[in-house]
Amino acid sequence: MKRISILCLLAAAMLPAAPKLNKVHTIAGTGQKGFSDTLIDNPFGVIVGPDGNVYFCEYGNHTIRKLNMKTGKSIVIAGTGKKGYSGDGGPAMAATFSDPHEISFDKAGNLFVADMTNHAIRKIDGKTGVVSTLAGNGEPGFSGDGGPAAKSQLRQPHSVHVDPQGNVVICDVGNNRIRKVNAMTGIIDTMAGNGEKKPTPDGAPIKGTPLNGPRAIDFDPQGNLYVALREGNQIYRMDMKKGTIHHLAGTGEKGYTGDKGPAKQAKLNGPKGVAWSPDGSIFISDTESHVIRRIDLKSGVITTVLGTGEKGDGPETSPLQCKLSRPHGVFVDKKGKLYVGDSEAHRVRLVD
Repeated sequence: MKRISILCLLAAAMLPAAPKLNKVHTIAGTGQKGFSDTLIDNPFGVIVGPDGNVYFCEYGNHTIRKLNMKTGKSIVIAGTGKKGYSGDGGPAMAATFSDPHEISFDKAGNLFVADMTNHAIRKIDGKTGVVSTLAGNGEPGFSGDGGPAAKSQLRQPHSVHVDPQGNVVICDVGNNRIRKVNAMTGIIDTMAGNGEKKPTPDGAPIKGTPLNGPRAIDFDPQGNLYVALREGNQIYRMDMKKGTIHHLAGTGEKGYTGDKGPAKQAKLNGPKGVAWSPDGSIFISDTESHVIRRIDLKSGVITTVLGTGEKGDGPETSPLQCKLSRPHGVFVDKKGKLYVGDSEAHRVRLVD
């Protein structure tokens, strides 16, 4: 045990320089739930778009918003504010969505939406603004592998991400699978998970290995896939070249422990967001612990970078004194700035 402790201390001492996340401030929302130019309702997925502006889902208002980083003003770019499933073939602003969870851009500027309780992935054309359904037929279930994605069935897709090859990868949480829509053919297949809610063995083949609630995903530039398991309370890395899956964080038991130690021995509580960072780490929304945590990929050490572990709203500006309320979306830009959808505080926060 002493040897392990010494090795952990040495690893911590050799950590690469972490991003200087000194201040946290709100960039969207006021803390009050609503639907107006300034009020938002449960922001979930958040990303920086190809135009440098911030885009986020509003779970409560069933919309997608764009926040202009120069003016500080946000506008709705998709959804009417009413819950529904309509509008395919027309402008996204006239369409209805149902509890959108996450969004992702491809290289052409098209925006993909995990339209969760419509059991579908919707696509908003980057040039025309027209919305269509990419995957899912609107009915919950599991079917369609090997066929057209639009005719398949999904069950509560929570996360969507475009891989380096342009394929659309989906966390099909209700089916305990990660599925992929081929960019060239439009065919959908299961790429990970077998539908079973069982533990995921470290080093196992990606194909056929169980995943317990794959909730959120992100890719690094090498094409490795990072996945947060909501019910499994763990984080894994999928080596897409070797075809193997590797345990990164979480014992599998619910809790909030382990900071400044090995991430594999830490406890997580319902992680619902993951983001790769250019500094050689990943950030996770440890949602039910009300914190954002950082895992250094070289040392394997985990730390809290935002939040106190207690549910609340602020105060800003010190990150480790700012309470969060069930954060979901997390994103790190090229400069190392951290964006967080602080869902039940009804704010999008920026840490820099």
